[in-house]
Amino acid sequence: MAGMTTNAAWRYWNPTEILFGLDAVDGIGGKIGAGRYVLVTYDEPVFQAMTDRVIASAGKPAAVINGITTNPDYPVLEAACADYATARQAGPIDCIIALGGGSVIDAAKVLAAADGDFARVRRYLETGDGVADLTATPIIAVPTTAGTGSEVTCWATVWDSAAGKKHSLALPALYPRTAIVDPGLALGLPRALTVSTGLDALSHALESLWNVNANPVSASHAISAAKEILDVLPPLADDLQNSDLRTRLGKAATMAGLAFSNTKTALAHSLSYPITLHHGVAHGIACSFSLPTVMRWVAGADSDCDARLAAIFGQDLNAGADTLQAFLETLGVGTVPADHGVRAEEWRSLVEDALAGARGRNFLGDSAAVLADL
Repeated sequence: MAGMTTNAAWRYWNPTEILFGLDAVDGIGGKIGAGRYVLVTYDEPVFQAMTDRVIASAGKPAAVINGITTNPDYPVLEAACADYATARQAGPIDCIIALGGGSVIDAAKVLAAADGDFARVRRYLETGDGVADLTATPIIAVPTTAGTGSEVTCWATVWDSAAGKKHSLALPALYPRTAIVDPGLALGLPRALTVSTGLDALSHALESLWNVNANPVSASHAISAAKEILDVLPPLADDLQNSDLRTRLGKAATMAGLAFSNTKTALAHSLSYPITLHHGVAHGIACSFSLPTVMRWVAGADSDCDARLAAIFGQDLNAGADTLQAFLETLGVGTVPADHGVRAEEWRSLVEDALAGARGRNFLGDSAAVLADL
């Protein structure tokens, strides 16, 4: 074992209130009060039914902004901010309700920071300047998938496809005030989305373990989440209407969110963004197919990390990586880059870039050993 990261000093902080349970969304009105709110969601029939439930509890919103798409891009967010500005003309917006998956919750964070002017957020993302011009309208996040973790984190992924870039909006003031996690909202999800988002949560858990920012609280959340996802996702993929399995996965995804809310992600997520951008691979697949490979890279590099992983996979971590690979393949996820359209020379370049990036620098493994293995 190459080293240890144990440090007697550590810090964990997460200010989001979590309300968890079947039909929890029906009590959302009690969290809003008499103020004006904007509802952010998708323009799909299933979300109209969910919107009706929110309105029945919370009253009529100042606006429904439902043009959000998967992996929200600059033009989508600019249009959403314009709609928000129109609603704001009639009076202050006291709260934003984000009803949807990670893309909706991320979009709500952009709206909360922009206060109707997307140019403020764009300037900050591209230059790092103008943070004093950003706002923080309170957010109530209602995730409809089990995986994103955005309901308990303070950052949002923002895509600029025209420039071939991905940005992260990360401000402590953007933690949602409340997360209402209602596993029943996920009962209608198709298999592919269930698997992809569940694997995103697994990636959050594991990446918070092989992470320089890991601490005892984040590790406890992550170990619990990973063990549960490994146990529950395969049967759920074959029994999509099982509310007990949905509840277990919803809890695990929230625990994974609480883990990486303090550590951020690491190498696998850093690798995933260009694969999603250039190859169209769903985020949850793009960030999880490499997990067995990354686990083999980190095994033996840090004794504390080894102990954390052993709590999930057993003492033989190479065998554990094989188990993880078999788990992914059982779900229909290929575990080599070529399965996702990434050729060998591109993969090496992606790994080099990822190791040099902010998320890659969170990784506990030895970069030189990783590159030597390619």
